[in-house]
Amino acid sequence: MRDHLVDRLPRVDPARIDAMLAERRIVGTDGPIAPDAPFEPDSFLWFHRDLPDEVAVPFEIDVVHRDERLVVVDKPHFLATIPRGRHILQTALVRLRRELDLPTLSPAHRLDRVTAGLLMFVVRPQDRGLYQSLFRDRRVHKTYQAIARDDPGLELPRTVVSRIVKHRGVICALEEPGAPNAQTRVERLEQRAGLARFRLTPSTGRTHQLRLHMSGLGVPILGDDFYPELRERPLDDFRHPLQLLAETLEFVDPVDGTARRFRTRRKLEAWTNPAGWLDDMKTLPTSPDGYSDDERVTTYCDNRAL
Repeated sequence: MRDHLVDRLPRVDPARIDAMLAERRIVGTDGPIAPDAPFEPDSFLWFHRDLPDEVAVPFEIDVVHRDERLVVVDKPHFLATIPRGRHILQTALVRLRRELDLPTLSPAHRLDRVTAGLLMFVVRPQDRGLYQSLFRDRRVHKTYQAIARDDPGLELPRTVVSRIVKHRGVICALEEPGAPNAQTRVERLEQRAGLARFRLTPSTGRTHQLRLHMSGLGVPILGDDFYPELRERPLDDFRHPLQLLAETLEFVDPVDGTARRFRTRRKLEAWTNPAGWLDDMKTLPTSPDGYSDDERVTTYCDNRAL
């Protein structure tokens, strides 16, 4: 069995497999298997893979609402929703299970790692399907806020409709010709010093939909490392977070029929504190002396648009 595991798990050092067998960490239906256990075809084995070294995300999760069925939180930027790839312990799900002592907690939906705002979890396993189906069947009204460069010539409000596809193994999604599958209502709420605050209301939930639609309008969201151009960012770089915030969740509760509405307590820093958002002016393509904080943010937007 040991030789079979070495063959089936080529990315795991054989010495590590030997150590796990010696530590009785690989188990079958009858318990831990011995290092010299014979190969058994069509058998099942279980083990916990070694966790990757993770960069701690230095931001707290704020609980907006908690009852016997639901937990609604304000997720910070840079924290993934669920364990995946290089993010295991540093995820909203794992943190909340530990902090709230709710081992069966599960997400009703997801937010991108770099998006902040409202994220809903289900407490009891028997309720999971009911709440997840709300999002699957588009029975949850969601709004987002975003900050981007202001384009006075952009006629708003408008509804953006396009076809978005995401290919396996490719980090970015893209828009292509064909039957539309993504729809977003875009409204301009405020304008100030070359920036604008937008409300985005999606009717669908395609991968990176809001970011793609804003980029397609020529006003990519501040801090977007994917659109319109992919940029590498180290996992320990928490500066200039994507200025996208899940603002509201509204739905009819499938258990008791009550109307539920939750609103984020977070604010987008590029709007409320431009100097705090641009905490390292050296990252700007240009940052002439004498610029105000708002002018520096506008310069950043203009250069990203170019």
